[in-house]
Amino acid sequence: MVGLKPSDVPPPLGVKMASAGAAACIADIVTFPLDTAKVRLQIQGEKTAVGGIRYKGVFGTISTMIRTEGPKSLYNGLIAGLQRQLCFASIRIGLYDNVKNFYTGGKDNPGVLVRILAGCTTGAMAVSFAQPTDVVKVRFQAQTNLDGVARRYTGTMQAYKHIFQNEGIRGLWKGTLPNITRNALVNCTELVTYDLIKEAILKHNLLSDNLPCHFVSAFGAGFVTTVIASPVDVVKTRYMNSPPGQYKSAINCAWTMLTKEGPTAFYKGFVPSFLRLGSWNVVMFVSFEQIKRAMMVTKKKMEATN
Repeated sequence: MVGLKPSDVPPPLGVKMASAGAAACIADIVTFPLDTAKVRLQIQGEKTAVGGIRYKGVFGTISTMIRTEGPKSLYNGLIAGLQRQLCFASIRIGLYDNVKNFYTGGKDNPGVLVRILAGCTTGAMAVSFAQPTDVVKVRFQAQTNLDGVARRYTGTMQAYKHIFQNEGIRGLWKGTLPNITRNALVNCTELVTYDLIKEAILKHNLLSDNLPCHFVSAFGAGFVTTVIASPVDVVKTRYMNSPPGQYKSAINCAWTMLTKEGPTAFYKGFVPSFLRLGSWNVVMFVSFEQIKRAMMVTKKKMEATN
């Protein structure tokens, strides 16, 4: 199970979901500038650069944003991002072990296919709840804060209201299909790869079940996930950030990218995606385990006093 030693008693579902949501929020706060840089690089090329600004590389993008928009611009959309993680991570990570056990009937050592199915299931379920928060987050990250340039949105709640009033309920769930595809891929790859790498490390006694093991497993999972999910992630970002009518569908968005910018467009922002996913995985999984264990200790103490 994710973040559990074999000898541990599985924590209750509520503890896992709360721990996953809290750990994901911590990881988001730490890595959000990388995510913002990734979004800026991914949408670059779909329209004329605002103010003639062009971004080059992840650290060049961050440097340019600080110089032209101020350091606060790196955290555009953070509130929506935290709202997203509270809804999203608590389901996709918190429910993973339970769904995996459901598919196996409670048997130990499930196969890779079962793990993949469980990851895809919880990833798709999470998107169904968290999609509006993802739309708002991406749009905030994409908008520039330059003098003389009109901003699409001024606040998180105003963004939800504006999108609903101008694009309807479908606007808040815009890009759901590519996002379900992307997050099913991300979730199953991330969690399954983490599971498999960690099990292999422990099986061959390369490391004990502690921080170095979690670090290596999480970083490896981040790299594999980035390679597999980047094309869908770029399409998702472009489509969710687009104004009404620019693309007919997510497939049309992908086709437009391919014909106008070539296949390399699908890997725009790969380096910040990898840096973000790698560091996000490390922070999230380490935090997840520590928060979960702390909650279990607190729960046992409360039960002992009753």
